[in-house]
Amino acid sequence: MHPLSSKTLLRHAKTPAFLVTNLTNIRYLTGAEVSAGAVLFTPRQTQFFVDARYHEMAAGLATGCTVRPMDDLTKMLERIPACGCEAETVTLAQKERWKKGFRSTRFFPKHGVVAHFRRSKDSDELRRFRRAQQITHELLKRLPATLRTGVTEREIAWKLLEWARSLRADGLAFDPIVAFGSHTSRPHHHPTTRALKKGDIVQIDVGARFEGYCADQSAIFFTGRKTQQQERALAAVQEAKREAERMVRAGVSTHALDRMARSILKKHGVEEAFSHSLGHGVGLEIHEGVTLSQLRPDEKLLASEIITIEPGVYFPGKFGIRLEDEVIVRE
Repeated sequence: MHPLSSKTLLRHAKTPAFLVTNLTNIRYLTGAEVSAGAVLFTPRQTQFFVDARYHEMAAGLATGCTVRPMDDLTKMLERIPACGCEAETVTLAQKERWKKGFRSTRFFPKHGVVAHFRRSKDSDELRRFRRAQQITHELLKRLPATLRTGVTEREIAWKLLEWARSLRADGLAFDPIVAFGSHTSRPHHHPTTRALKKGDIVQIDVGARFEGYCADQSAIFFTGRKTQQQERALAAVQEAKREAERMVRAGVSTHALDRMARSILKKHGVEEAFSHSLGHGVGLEIHEGVTLSQLRPDEKLLASEIITIEPGVYFPGKFGIRLEDEVIVRE
């Protein structure tokens, strides 16, 4: 948990008060995993509102804030004329309900307030992530032994979940991508009953979750001899990934990283086959923080931020290759 001081958060939010209702942000701030709740930042204090189901648990976890019954939130907001809220989370319907229920309070949507603080990970967060990363490495290490003719994409996906749980992960951070043969040309393929044939190329994208923190890795496996086109594509993706990872450090521009990886793919003549961003931030959510794409706002990497580097090339109806690892941004 991260007991941010009210002054620090409100200074960043530029509001006299701020209401957090996003459940992942609540977990980040309090350490409590709840299905409903709210954290209210005011100049003098931080208060965590939960219903009776979670009160005992929340009181035992949360430090730096006062745990109060959910019903008390109305009384508190009656005394707050202006309050920031999470633009990414609060729906129009919810805002309308608040307008009717909290008549004396005006709500101002603010973007990325808690997300800003979530980007740089502390030592405990990095410990949890590294364990998720280790488990994911083990999943991929075990995989070749299962790639026998006749096994289906879905069976491999189920096996990955079974292994993750046996290694004491919370589970998987997302539904794994398991693709055989021509299915590998689809970057976000959903596993089917397609059976593995000898010679198929196999794409796996998987990540374990440990104590809330996610890992995210992609690997390619060959069950037969590579074609010349596959050899060239693999070499291009490997070089783009290697050079992008070398460039990662605090202060580097997300646009610069994406441009550099694409320039390498262009050198190999496959830039047009790269159809998605170079990577993204990882933490309590599988996608959080920055996106490494020139189609998104340019941002500077922060020290101790976790990002993925995942160049890929895709040739519809033939095959695709994506390689991905997580990188902790160094100073």
